[in-house]
Amino acid sequence: MEGQERMWKELGINLQRHDLLLQALGKIYGDVYLKQENRPEAIEYFDFVVSEVHGLRIKELLDHKSAGGKVVGTFCVYAPEEIITAANVIDVGLCGGAQFTVSDGESVLPQNLCALIKSAVGFKLAKICPYFEAADFLIGETTCDGKKKTWEVLNNYKPVYVMSLPHKKDAAGHKMWREEVHAFAAKMELETGAKISADTLRSKIRIANQKRLALQRLYETRKNSPPPISGKDALLVSQIAFYDDPERFTAKTNKLAAECERRVNEGTPVASATAPRVMISGCPMAVPNWKLHHILETSGANVVVEETCTGTRYFTQPVVSDTGKTKEELLDAIADRYLAINCACFTPNNERVEDVLRLAREYRVSGVVYYVLQFCHTYNVEYYHIQKALKDAGIPVLKIETDYADDSAQIKNRVDAFIEQLTR
Repeated sequence: MEGQERMWKELGINLQRHDLLLQALGKIYGDVYLKQENRPEAIEYFDFVVSEVHGLRIKELLDHKSAGGKVVGTFCVYAPEEIITAANVIDVGLCGGAQFTVSDGESVLPQNLCALIKSAVGFKLAKICPYFEAADFLIGETTCDGKKKTWEVLNNYKPVYVMSLPHKKDAAGHKMWREEVHAFAAKMELETGAKISADTLRSKIRIANQKRLALQRLYETRKNSPPPISGKDALLVSQIAFYDDPERFTAKTNKLAAECERRVNEGTPVASATAPRVMISGCPMAVPNWKLHHILETSGANVVVEETCTGTRYFTQPVVSDTGKTKEELLDAIADRYLAINCACFTPNNERVEDVLRLAREYRVSGVVYYVLQFCHTYNVEYYHIQKALKDAGIPVLKIETDYADDSAQIKNRVDAFIEQLTR
């Protein structure tokens, strides 16, 4: 611990507040995760990652920098990790899931902005997140107006490179995004002095695709009734995908998926087969935002799939690079893969409605909980189309609009009523 404190101090971390954060995180994690029964043995690795989330992983980042590499912080699934890693750069997701720093963010941002944005900016301003401090620069994107303007503010504290997403997925939008991805590759080469080759890019595509396949394999086991892993544990694995070394993460996730497959064959479930099967759809859930899963699963539901950026949106589509021979062709394939992610930022967005209905069928869900962070207008407005499609399909839906504050009692009352509806 002494060595870690020295490392944090050298990064300029506010040690007093950081200690308070880690103490709170440890208690929350113990209550939410470690009290679960009958967890897969292989989940122990992911528990370990959380216990060292600001320790060993930060040291790995600093060792990489000492060896001449760079580190970038990312906020979103649209940052192309294949290009980042091809330039000898490690990409890490940034802190932004805790009420702990929301007030810090509000010192420079309006209160009527989503908690994820305010929390993330607050972590930087308060110097509590070692990932922010270890990063050489940050990669933002234009998935909402709140983020788009926030990058201008955050750029005063750490350099931010912004990738501009199109509003539509038409021919013009595809052309614009391909150009944006090519420009991003040039930016990474400029920042690092590295020349991204087709061979290196192809290798990094393979590594990223293997990670996606491992997550798909794990999620496939959740289609079984009852599931062999809790929704909370599956969410944790997806969250750690944004932080961990990709090849190590892939190996550990495949090991967990193999154990879950055995548990299915051996009849070793993690929950009751009679519990209603629930999908969560909507906004992403950054660590340590485990509130909704915890309420649902301690109230008698099984969360079996997440249609979120910390769920299926993160890993569903691989980069199709079989026909790509040149660097330019591979960059186009990467661009096409990322534009296939169905975020609520696009208009029209029929593909996302289709995703929700498809997942509801594949995972045989009893109902959907539509999760919206307060002031997230894109996902909030898109609920109109989602709930209409679900209603037409005969699938009950509950909308939960919340933030990072402790409103668990109010949410639980609504969840209890929803579960009662599903079990009639």
